[in-house]
Amino acid sequence: MTTSNHADISPNKWDLFNNRNFSMLWASQAVSQIGDGLTKVALLWFVYQLTGSALKMTIIGLLQTIPPLVLSPIVGVYLDRLPKKPVMVILDVIRAFIIVLIPVLYLFDALTLEVLFILVFFTAIFSTAFGPALAASLPLLVKPSELMSANSLLQSTTNMGILIGPAICGVLIAWLGTQNVLYVNAATFLLSALCLLPIKGHSLTTAPRMANVPSKVSQDLAVGVQFVFREKPVLRALLITTVFYTLGASAFIYVLPLFVNDHIEADPRWLGWLWSAMGAGMLATSFGLSCVKNLGLNKRIFLIAISMIAGGSALQLLAHSHSVVWGFILVTLIGASTAAFTPIAWSIIQETTPNHLMGRVFTLINTASMAMASGGMVAFGGVADTFGSVAGISMIGFVFLITGMVVIFLNRSSFQGERLLPWKKMELSAPDDTKKVWRPVRISCSKPLSMHRSRRENHPWMLDTSPYSSDKIPNISPKRGSRAPPWSK
Repeated sequence: MTTSNHADISPNKWDLFNNRNFSMLWASQAVSQIGDGLTKVALLWFVYQLTGSALKMTIIGLLQTIPPLVLSPIVGVYLDRLPKKPVMVILDVIRAFIIVLIPVLYLFDALTLEVLFILVFFTAIFSTAFGPALAASLPLLVKPSELMSANSLLQSTTNMGILIGPAICGVLIAWLGTQNVLYVNAATFLLSALCLLPIKGHSLTTAPRMANVPSKVSQDLAVGVQFVFREKPVLRALLITTVFYTLGASAFIYVLPLFVNDHIEADPRWLGWLWSAMGAGMLATSFGLSCVKNLGLNKRIFLIAISMIAGGSALQLLAHSHSVVWGFILVTLIGASTAAFTPIAWSIIQETTPNHLMGRVFTLINTASMAMASGGMVAFGGVADTFGSVAGISMIGFVFLITGMVVIFLNRSSFQGERLLPWKKMELSAPDDTKKVWRPVRISCSKPLSMHRSRRENHPWMLDTSPYSSDKIPNISPKRGSRAPPWSK
């Protein structure tokens, strides 16, 4: 297999589905995301039917937000110590059990509001661990050049869950009743776990070797923070970019209904069409990125910057548009631009982070994202209430434009010269059926990699945690007298 410094468009965008492990992971996520969409709507409606209080409904949202904010960093430490596949299967089974408890307790008149809140809180805790476990497992299933495509396809399941889940839930609530829909929700989590079972891979089913070294949770957490903020400028830059992106993206979905009602003066049916347009734009971007392979680091950073600037410009135009048709077009573009950020950012994180640190890095970034999402909803909601929805939309667009500019600035200081991990610059090449060799892969921001001894000695801990099997990568010990960094211990 040959590689290139240029982006390749795959002749068949379904190439990744020839990988049985990835296919089962994608199927699991498709079912799980639809189940998440069902759960969110069903729980909110169930609480409203039970209490008749909008305030109680907001408590559900709050309980689903607190665990990612408070517990994510600690969750990341334990994820790095545990095998990923069993963790994901167990989390799905536990979530199914908790969800099914709600209608069962309601059936026996044993469900109180306090018990419901506790069950929702624990569901959110286990959901907090699932996302980083999924992100950390992906580099163990696909080749480095396929990471962006794989992340894009996985993001498409989230988009489908947002589009399909609430619609299916509404039909099921009318047909079965709210409490009975929760049985269906639990079944989707069990089906997701069943899809994960056939996935094979030694790295997915066994704990990382680094997990055998006894250490305190606080020490492991400090190592993860040090790695992000001191060792890897690219991760620090992505964290800053994610903060700006999440600040605007989280607020848009809450300001849009007010904008449609006050500025465009359209009825609720048009709001539904605008939501669908946004979802269609997100799906188009996800499937489009899934066709691109071997895109260099600089080009991916440039793509993030362009998508943020395009989204910010579309938001500014939307703020000054009174036409529903133009609103439809612009919201589609906004959805397409926002969907580009996550798969590209995830692929960069996965390619620059050792596998035994992946859980901590993802949970640290997720914590910052959730904090800014909460802040963005409050801040821009306040702007829309005080100065009007046009000001709210315009300010969100301004934040997107700033995000694009920040990416361009950081690309000159933090991303330039960034090196991918040694094993992630190499792809196994088989010129024939009997001989397997390693070939260096050229990346866009550096010269072709040569695996000379000095580089291997500088990064022994990285080679030790390769996603590939140990018979394909030499186990090189550090030079005598050299001092390994803390994340190698």
